[in-house]
Amino acid sequence: MTGTLHITDDAAADALLSEDPLALLIGMLLDQQVPMETAFAGPLKIKERLGSLDPKTIAGQDTDSFADLFRTPPAVHRYPGSMAGRVQSLCQAVVDDWDGDASAIWTKDQPDGAAPDGAEVVKRLKALPGYGEQKAKIFVALLGKQYGFTGDGWRESAGAYGEQGSHRSVADIVDPDSLTRVRETKRAAKAAAKTKN
Repeated sequence: MTGTLHITDDAAADALLSEDPLALLIGMLLDQQVPMETAFAGPLKIKERLGSLDPKTIAGQDTDSFADLFRTPPAVHRYPGSMAGRVQSLCQAVVDDWDGDASAIWTKDQPDGAAPDGAEVVKRLKALPGYGEQKAKIFVALLGKQYGFTGDGWRESAGAYGEQGSHRSVADIVDPDSLTRVRETKRAAKAAAKTKN
């Protein structure tokens, strides 16, 4: 990590994202159909309500009570039941496949002893519950641009999200101005998509 992230406009939520790789992974998972700030503030709400952001603890929660934790106002997500289930599945995968260490997804050497490159990290992310191609690429861009990941070819693996100076995703948010620019880019992309249809 190369400093504090500035995604949520909440110092405590941003500090948690900066310090805890699982928080960042969960925030990215939650980043759909809610504002980015809401999604990435979710891990702090979970930690405050559960008392822990340990993947084994989260995975082992009763599904109904964990969904209730998501529903408690202010809600963690607008779809509390389904997203609570996705977070538990993600945490179970981190426990089962990465010995409970979320950062191992982008730091653990490959079987041949080589450090993971961008393509390998995208592949590892896509194997996680709730992570498709686009989410994996955005996350690699976030790791490379703001989290200190230096794996070979990370920009290429992140596709357009890895471009320097772009304002396409959460990977490019460093302050309120860049948040506004990312929102404008997303609005323009949606408008362009509508005119094509």
